Amino acid sequence: MRNFKPGFFAAAVLTLILSSCHKDQVTPKTPAPVTDGFYVLNQGLFNDNNSTLSFYSYANKTVTADIFNSANDRGLGDTGNDIEVYGSKMYIVVNISSTIEVVDPKTAKSIRQIKLFNGTTAREPRDIAFYKGNAYVSSYDGTVAVIDTATLGVKSYISVGRNPEQLAVANGKLYVANSGGLDYPNYDTTVSVIDLGSGTVIKTITVTVNPQNVGTDNNGNVYVLSAGNYSTVGSTLTVIDDNTDVVKSQTDFDGSGMVIQGTTAYFITSTNTIKVFDLKTMTTTTNSFISDGTAITTPYALAVDGSTGEVFVTDAKDYTSAGSIYAFDKNGKKEYSITAGINPGKIAFLKQ
Repeated sequence: MRNFKPGFFAAAVLTLILSSCHKDQVTPKTPAPVTDGFYVLNQGLFNDNNSTLSFYSYANKTVTADIFNSANDRGLGDTGNDIEVYGSKMYIVVNISSTIEVVDPKTAKSIRQIKLFNGTTAREPRDIAFYKGNAYVSSYDGTVAVIDTATLGVKSYISVGRNPEQLAVANGKLYVANSGGLDYPNYDTTVSVIDLGSGTVIKTITVTVNPQNVGTDNNGNVYVLSAGNYSTVGSTLTVIDDNTDVVKSQTDFDGSGMVIQGTTAYFITSTNTIKVFDLKTMTTTTNSFISDGTAITTPYALAVDGSTGEVFVTDAKDYTSAGSIYAFDKNGKKEYSITAGINPGKIAFLKQ
């Protein structure tokens, strides 16, 4: 069993259009340089090979739909799972296709497609993080790939726990959440700690079953959000000291889709609201961040622009039709929204 949201396996072809306070407009499907804005990685339908990438321009208030296809005359592949900008390149993790698309973030033009296979068996990559010129990619086969961001070659594979999901860098170490999601109901309960100097696992930390999200703050803490077993064990937030790698606290916690900005964390709750959590006091600031009554049908993913304080919420709707992206100011008031593709799962900000 995969640790996707209930409607993850959905199908789609998308055209992004502006809505809300913006006049509806869609740019032509031709590759063109982009400026300040953000990319949206739409997962598409599991096993239907139709993930898409779209770009929203702050300056023009327009959306370029399926910009990867326009720039490369081919699709992204099956089930895009993560997207990050590092240096002069953007990396797109495509889970079922088992590829990493490395693209020029200014044009969405492919620089190289890295295939992650063990012989003929797909490794199924999930998440990506970076440290000192290396990209680290977790894969469902129980490994973390180490990729040189200069040569774009795979340097090595590090064995971790079962079906790793998110990973995060703190204090010269990589923390990997091992979900065990494909072994339902026998989930994993561990976080692998990799020393990034030696490239070896130096500790395995036990947390609550089914750890999925990992984040860090600037105060020496690593936060691990476990989903539980969806029946008798609920979700839990574990705090780990990144100096000693000892668990500091473990608390029952209603939340998913964790995003940390500074000392503030944002979560999607089981009642489809956005929770704001103060990491300094470990208390909930509000269980309902959206302050103007804007209704979101199915909150699916979160992103925060650290330079503006804006919070972005993706809406998967019914998981089978076009979703939406909502932009809110730091006080929870809606600024604008755009129509997205099926299951918009990740946002990457582009700053020129």
